[in-house]
Amino acid sequence: MAANKSYTIVEYFGGDDGYRCGYCKNEKGNFSHGMWSHTMTVQDYQDLIDRGWRRSGKYVYKPIMNKTCCPQYTIRCHALKFQPSKSHKKILKKMSKFISNGELPTGQDDARPQEPSTVCHAEVKCAAITDIQKEVAECPTGTEVQKEAVDAAPTGPETTRKDLMSVLDERTAATAPKAGMGADPSRPLCRKAKDLRKERRLQKEQMRKNADVSSIVSSTPPTPTHASQPKTLEDFINESLPDKSSHCLEVRLVRSNPPSPQFKASFDASYQVYKLYQMAIHKDPPDKPSESQFRRFLCDSPLEAEYSPDGPEVGYGSFHQQYWLDGRIVAVGVIDILPTCVSSVYLYYHPDSASLSLGSYSALREIAFTRQLQKQSPKLSFYYLGFYIHSCPKMRYKGQYRPSDLLCPETFAWVPIERCILQLENSRYARFNQDSDAGDARVLKDVGRAMVLYRRTVMPYAAYSRKRKGSSDETEVQQYAGLVGQDCAERILLYRA
Repeated sequence: MAANKSYTIVEYFGGDDGYRCGYCKNEKGNFSHGMWSHTMTVQDYQDLIDRGWRRSGKYVYKPIMNKTCCPQYTIRCHALKFQPSKSHKKILKKMSKFISNGELPTGQDDARPQEPSTVCHAEVKCAAITDIQKEVAECPTGTEVQKEAVDAAPTGPETTRKDLMSVLDERTAATAPKAGMGADPSRPLCRKAKDLRKERRLQKEQMRKNADVSSIVSSTPPTPTHASQPKTLEDFINESLPDKSSHCLEVRLVRSNPPSPQFKASFDASYQVYKLYQMAIHKDPPDKPSESQFRRFLCDSPLEAEYSPDGPEVGYGSFHQQYWLDGRIVAVGVIDILPTCVSSVYLYYHPDSASLSLGSYSALREIAFTRQLQKQSPKLSFYYLGFYIHSCPKMRYKGQYRPSDLLCPETFAWVPIERCILQLENSRYARFNQDSDAGDARVLKDVGRAMVLYRRTVMPYAAYSRKRKGSSDETEVQQYAGLVGQDCAERILLYRA
């Protein structure tokens, strides 16, 4: 084994017990498989989220789709093809007005919700992890968006009756006909129908001649003017960043794992915003959003920093995107940069800035950021929004970032969301892939080739089971390997006590 090679090391927990659902509040209706990841490569995590897994801190979980009360479907947006909707444009323009002239709208934005039951479920497992940290350290290794807020269109000052009448008078004067010689001198002189037809015919002939001349001068069609092109997402964002303005907004990317100097320097300010957010938006008591809980939930990550010649300049791994307004942090987007996507983890903001729709605004900025990274790394072209939950109306907002796909829970193929929604209207759980013969391309074929870490030694499960005659964990390993798929099972190291 190469000493400088990185490995993913996980400890599998199974998923037989139901626990409280954070969406429908069912006390025992939420079912998911879970595992603790001590370290993880970005490629392994990319492959896992493409099989329905998702991380919360170092806890990685996969909903049991045909059993859980609120099925959670992985959703991704095609960042390169994304065009902001009418409501997205309103949010971007609202930010532009605020930065330009300090115009602060009223009203509340909604949060990018977390999965509270999953976080609690993960923390219950934390006690079982600490006993193998030392052993893992010595093994041979090298190293969710806010509910969409549709804001009312801004309206200008009401036009008074006097102003309206003066406008109508001006229009009447401009379009008044010339006096004629008929019975009613206020009306224009009548013209014969044949004269009108002849005039129109001459006009058409002149237009054809002009067109013939143009085709001789240039055989290429005229290029559309810039004004005729729809404004891009970047056009709207750049509009909100003028040189001379009432406010200054800056977005800084800082690596959270391993923590960069910039991350460490701004940690306390970032945590204070998180604490205020949890208390105001999620109604947490003051002692719940502790610093240690903040670290576990949004700072700790199994993803180590990785760099590749064909990857983005900032590298892969876990980051915080900090939104600095006039020199202070007002929002933080927690993201993972992976080989083919930017994956959104969480968003929190200062309650005083709620009216700026920072949840939706940050999602749009993250899509633009994905497009920026794609110029450096061509295959990095998707924006993952976490889970789409059709059975929970407040979680359907993610489907408004289009074009987007949902992950089929049986074949793990991506299917356009428009087709999926038709099925989800009839059933909470659905197989989206309509090819009845299609299956899981990475289905488990040989559990014996799954890799395990046993007594600081890496070996295939077949060799491990020979060493431990009478081992009773084959059913558990079979379940784990089936969930991660054959490819991941042969790369990821499953810890065996």
